[in-house]
Amino acid sequence: MARTAGRSRTSRADVIQALIDVFRRCGYDGATLSSISEATGLGRASLYHHFPGGKQEMATAVLTDVGTMFGQMVLGPLRQSGSPLERLMGMSQGLVAFYGGGEKACLIGVFALADAGGVFRELIAQKLQGWIGAVAAVLEEAGLDPALARDRAEESAIAVQGSLILARGLGDGSAFMRVVEQLPDRLLAPAPELSHSP
Repeated sequence: MARTAGRSRTSRADVIQALIDVFRRCGYDGATLSSISEATGLGRASLYHHFPGGKQEMATAVLTDVGTMFGQMVLGPLRQSGSPLERLMGMSQGLVAFYGGGEKACLIGVFALADAGGVFRELIAQKLQGWIGAVAAVLEEAGLDPALARDRAEESAIAVQGSLILARGLGDGSAFMRVVEQLPDRLLAPAPELSHSP
């Protein structure tokens, strides 16, 4: 029987979409079985049918699904043809769409903050390394030194994640939008010249 949330979600894919909303809204620790049941329209027995491992398995499924979407929307443009600038601009557009202009919390950040026991550490690291590596590869193709390319790729992830926290805290996505729009030019800026002492 469906609960107060409306129709009952019977497919695993539908349930995962509902779980994404719950974890974004409540965080991992705050997502109770009651709130999950209400969002999905499924009782405890049905939830455990889809996810025998309970909330931890639900979270792993969410991270995997979100990682796939991120790969399509954000990393996909980096792997397409075109100039490095065009591909980085495509990534920026994907970030805007993926995070709803700064309105949607980053689930990797949500789980990383709650992951005191390191349960999701390997999966989170895999997703972040994939993003950083893809950006660094484009920057190397543009002629940047590999070490500088890696540094800038990491800094771009820091900037995006930080701006998302600011956007959520202030209820204003303008900082996120500014950071994302400036990313391509910042990433491709010429390397600073080394100063030589006389």
